[in-house]
Amino acid sequence: MYIKRVIEKTIKKMVNEFPVIVISGARQVGKSTMLKMIKEDNMNYVTLDDLDARNLALSDPKYFLEQYSYPLLIDEIQYAPNLLPYIKMIVDDEKFKALKNNTEVKSLFWLTGSQQFKVMKDVSESLAGRVGVLNLYSLSNSEIKGYGGLLFTPKLDELKKKENIVHCDSKEIFERIFNGGMPSIATGAIERSNYFSSYINTYIERDVKQLLNVGKTIEFYNFMQYIAVRTAQELNYSTIAKEIGVDPKTINNWISILESSGIIYLLQPFSSNLSNRIIKAPKLYFMDTGLCSYLAKYPNPETLEIGALSGAIFETFVVSEIIKNITSHGLDPKMNLYYYRDKDQKEVDLLYIEGDTIYPIEIKKGISPNNPDKNFAVLNKYSNDIATGIVICMTQKLQPINRNCWLCPVSLL
Repeated sequence: MYIKRVIEKTIKKMVNEFPVIVISGARQVGKSTMLKMIKEDNMNYVTLDDLDARNLALSDPKYFLEQYSYPLLIDEIQYAPNLLPYIKMIVDDEKFKALKNNTEVKSLFWLTGSQQFKVMKDVSESLAGRVGVLNLYSLSNSEIKGYGGLLFTPKLDELKKKENIVHCDSKEIFERIFNGGMPSIATGAIERSNYFSSYINTYIERDVKQLLNVGKTIEFYNFMQYIAVRTAQELNYSTIAKEIGVDPKTINNWISILESSGIIYLLQPFSSNLSNRIIKAPKLYFMDTGLCSYLAKYPNPETLEIGALSGAIFETFVVSEIIKNITSHGLDPKMNLYYYRDKDQKEVDLLYIEGDTIYPIEIKKGISPNNPDKNFAVLNKYSNDIATGIVICMTQKLQPINRNCWLCPVSLL
């Protein structure tokens, strides 16, 4: 069973704007499956996981592109970045022909990559101005339930448009959190524990060893378990290094690997020239709560819901759902999403910034949290335009708790 992705509409729009489209994201989130489902019949396909194809691409990139022809979908482009200059030459030649004949350049190449930083470094150097770039994460809750599509915004008028959505109770939400959004699990193709065991082993053996070029796989697995139970917390490299028994520089490299692979997301703190009292460390979130729950060794959704990690994993679920939504519409969440915490320990879980307007967002596991907007007022010193805030929680309906704050069901994400 194939589950449609919100990002499909964004890709189809970008096809008319860019001759090359790059989709990056973690392994097995469904990049190649999605692209093969929506590509035109005349578009060819090759994966560089195939060692014969990879060897040809590395040894003779020009001949490789001649043999596979275009339009062409190339999976795992990071294995043969030397293809990119030749793709650039083909694109420029086709653009010249289109200009000469007064026609439009159609989509020529779709590329996927599982190592975002490496892919983007190579792409930005070789295909500047010729490429549209999108990130894909595991399935969102709205995609799994079949009502995904609208761009997330904390604006009340837009949230009210979603009020006809069937709301989830806490049991259903924590089942979704426990299972995560990997397509193979969401569609029932593979049993969860078997899937994640194989996924982690494959990820470490293929991506981590290649990027680190060392054999510290046991230490890296212990590191992943350690940060899994600290999801939704501020990132402290020195503390992690001390606990794991490696130096902070190694932890910095390992965090970069997880981020570049799309496994985690680093939410940056809100900063302003008006104050230097803001904590500077980012907060770390896993982008698939199923993987996070597996690494944290929770045996079932019920134990997870009442466990010590329940609040943090619920916050991780909400933040990751919002990031998935924003990126699926071709936008960069780093332009809009921040968190706030100062040295007085006053914290707001999420800030949605739009121009000079700040939308404060709190995330609470309960149905009717007590005094959830207590720190919203601290934001007044940063902007004259603090919008009505929302508290994303287990409530069953969108409703006000005062003139400055509304309760928002998590289902509306």
